[in-house]
Amino acid sequence: MDAVDERRAVSRWRLILGQTAEPSLRNSGGGEAIELTEDEQIMDQALAAIYDDTSTYSGEQSGTGSRRGAPGSGTGASAPRLSKWLGDVRTFFPEDVVSIIQNDAMERKGWKQLLFEPEVLSQVKPDISMVGTLMALKGKIPEKTKETARLLIQSVVDELVRRLEHDLRRAVTGAINRRQHSPLPSLSGLDWKRTIQRNLKHYDVERRQIVPEKFYYFDRARRSKEWKVIVDIDQSGSMAESIIWASVTASIFASMPALDTRVVAFDTSVVDLTEQCANDPVDMLFGIQLGGGTNIDKSVAYCEQFIEEPKKTLFILISDLYEGGSQARLVRRMREMRESGVKTMCLLALSDEGQPFYDKRLAKQLSRDGTPSFACTPALLPALVEGALKGQDLADLVKRLGISVG
Repeated sequence: MDAVDERRAVSRWRLILGQTAEPSLRNSGGGEAIELTEDEQIMDQALAAIYDDTSTYSGEQSGTGSRRGAPGSGTGASAPRLSKWLGDVRTFFPEDVVSIIQNDAMERKGWKQLLFEPEVLSQVKPDISMVGTLMALKGKIPEKTKETARLLIQSVVDELVRRLEHDLRRAVTGAINRRQHSPLPSLSGLDWKRTIQRNLKHYDVERRQIVPEKFYYFDRARRSKEWKVIVDIDQSGSMAESIIWASVTASIFASMPALDTRVVAFDTSVVDLTEQCANDPVDMLFGIQLGGGTNIDKSVAYCEQFIEEPKKTLFILISDLYEGGSQARLVRRMREMRESGVKTMCLLALSDEGQPFYDKRLAKQLSRDGTPSFACTPALLPALVEGALKGQDLADLVKRLGISVG
């Protein structure tokens, strides 16, 4: 390692470990002082503001080897200084690291109340965790900040829609429109599998190719309200990220003519958010009240009234299954719903995060009764929806996708 690379390595460790590690790093480096560049000094201060217990963050550069600043409890920092800190973090750190630092600032330093200042909120990097924080604090957000908060939430929702919409639409239209064939030729609607199978007898050995006698096409005509999709969402505070993804998913469903979508959210009470979801998923998120108790059975009972054709209904329960109501009655309702022909699934989490906390006993009971209960990433959701609408056995599909069932 040459001298330049060695200096970079030492500086990197200095930024990671903080000022308290500087004497040890000096000793390992032959006693030479660790000189940080101008940019590294700003990064050093930004990190100190969250991870050190020293004095107040000023947003000013410090000299090499000087004491780094950080707020004590964080509650006294002014909006302009926090805005400067957010700007420094966004300038000098990668996007994924920015999200981690911001979230640590909220949790470790008690800076949540400073999101109430428009000039601070406008500097925040929008991400799904920050939306969850705003949802939890929405009752305390002053009027002057609400529009800024809404714009931040809108930007995150738009990004999630971009990630999910294409695959979800393709899954739904593929499942529904491929049920029937059409005599009308359409290159985009060509049923390759059936065309090849039916024309194998016309294989030309000399030319080593199939010479089709007849082509088969899928019917691409749009059908209105062919399937009912009911999305039942647990409003527990621990479900914040899943709620955001569920809201985006439900809004995409609601925009598709082939689906009749109902959206319900619950804690100990039940609220129907179908209208808000169809109009604007951001409005729906503002209609969610995080926290409170949980009565899943009550919400499932409410949803049952919308089931008109069981064999054309998909019921998606999104919950960690910590039931405050009657577990026995919930299990019975879910079993009866599935036995009537409804396609049922329970998403213990709908997020990019790891394994969630959930009621393992209840999840296993539902799975044994035919309602697979599992954590799901948004990327896998389209395949699950397509399989359900095609009439596939969801338990088998979940296994084929490599998803661990609760």
